[in-house]
Amino acid sequence: MNLILKLVAGIAAGFVVGMFAPEAITRTLLTFQSLIGQLITFTIPLIILFYIASGIATLPQGSSKLLGKTVGLAYGSTITAGIFAFLVASTLLPGLMEGSRIESIAEGEGLKSFIEFSIPPMFSVMTALALAFVFGLGISATNAKNLRSNLIEGRDIIELLLVKIIIPLLPVYIAGVFAEMTVAGTVFATLKTFAVVLVMALVMHWLWITVIYVISGLAMGRSPLTLLKNMMPAYFTALGTMSSAATIPVSLNCSKENGVDDGVVNFTIPLCASIHLSGSTITIVTCATAVMLLTESMTVPGLLGMIPFILVLGITMIAAPGAPGGAVMAALGLLASMLGFNEAALGLMIALYLAQDSFGTACNVTGDGVIALWVNRFAGEEGLTVAQNNE
Repeated sequence: MNLILKLVAGIAAGFVVGMFAPEAITRTLLTFQSLIGQLITFTIPLIILFYIASGIATLPQGSSKLLGKTVGLAYGSTITAGIFAFLVASTLLPGLMEGSRIESIAEGEGLKSFIEFSIPPMFSVMTALALAFVFGLGISATNAKNLRSNLIEGRDIIELLLVKIIIPLLPVYIAGVFAEMTVAGTVFATLKTFAVVLVMALVMHWLWITVIYVISGLAMGRSPLTLLKNMMPAYFTALGTMSSAATIPVSLNCSKENGVDDGVVNFTIPLCASIHLSGSTITIVTCATAVMLLTESMTVPGLLGMIPFILVLGITMIAAPGAPGGAVMAALGLLASMLGFNEAALGLMIALYLAQDSFGTACNVTGDGVIALWVNRFAGEEGLTVAQNNE
């Protein structure tokens, strides 16, 4: 919540600087924005490489059947949620955003930063994704303990960079984006869109939660309302923590209240906290659609054009760091490479996402309860067991 307040303060500061500050101050802010943007661009492939590779390499080795079912359910839920979000957003947002389309995002009408500074990434986003699968699957197959340890240590270093430097600097970055938009005269249309998009994302989170619990409850002969009520402590804990990982203890107890066996709970809930991000995917797809509609130089693709992005996004969500805003940081590379987002559009995505990050996380966590219910059912039907200390 502190980060959200800083984000709002950054938007307000950017508006004030762009509207009233001398040009030198505005250009100074744009210089900081440019430097932070270059650091983000440099870090994105490293996030994808270290998080996805270490995530695959550290998947539990035992209970392979249940592992496959859990990963399959989590991935299926994530991409289905993304398709659902795109269908709703692409249908409703054009009418709700009518008159808000702007010629370009944050061109700044000639204002430039004082320093033109470039930090090229070591490799492209798709190269990072390919490397992550090569090393992750290779380590899992060969049990290369030293390389697995190196990947985990590399992931910890990148997470430290995110938590200690990049994420605390995001309000300054957002302030620069909004200062530039204010100078360009596009800030009011953008802020108008914010409210519409945030409300729509929140409504879709609850629609998604309702649908998956109704379907699961009816299929299992259980009361959907009771199942959902038992998961509410986890939902509200996630609202406060903005972290699926930090909510794991509460999620474990909530799933046990829903009758999931201890061994299955201890296996699925920690795993889904890393790989199941349906709520975050709903938000990213909705916000991306809004930014494309807002920007005159961009065109919203059809469903067939958007599905490849959603499919890769579902994989990339495994790379989402366990910090507030982690999911959107992992998705920035795909937004740039597959949808053509420029730096200003990425800045808007960060702002939109962080404004509702806690609700997306709460949706993720509540959905984890459904995954646990289905894995428990499969385990019972097939006579499979999971050791209670298996995490």
